[in-house]
Amino acid sequence: MKRWVIPFIFVAVAMAQEPDVFAWWDRPIARNLNLTPEQTKQVQAAVREYRDRLIEQRASVQKAEANLRDLMDEDQVNEAQTREAIEKVVAARGELMRSVSQMALRMRTVLTAEQWQRVRRRAMQQLIERRQQRGAGAMGGQGGPVRPGRPGPPPGPVY
Repeated sequence: MKRWVIPFIFVAVAMAQEPDVFAWWDRPIARNLNLTPEQTKQVQAAVREYRDRLIEQRASVQKAEANLRDLMDEDQVNEAQTREAIEKVVAARGELMRSVSQMALRMRTVLTAEQWQRVRRRAMQQLIERRQQRGAGAMGGQGGPVRPGRPGPPPGPVY
């Protein structure tokens, strides 16, 4: 059980922060998984169920982060307003993380262990590639080298 927890959480966090990288159900990897017609139907149903909610929650996170950036950029920082804005960012990210995790869990229950391992490996590989393409280079974007199979910390907002 424990060996699934860390990779699962990593993939869910990464999906929340870089959703295009992990939309595996729309990518060639889905064909390589040899999903049964029933699995395909269930994965598509999960995506439909969560899609609108995820779009709205991503927008809420972006709005909260933009507001926090604006407050942090003021000449005179209003500490009370900024603390409130921080809490709104945390809450918005929490809601997004909850939805992404619930969708990932639903999809995980559809896949076999082997299929899930393929998705997980490919998702991590794509995350590393995306970071390198963005110019994060050898530092992994935030404090440490990116080593194959061991990506750096998830990206955060820039203030």
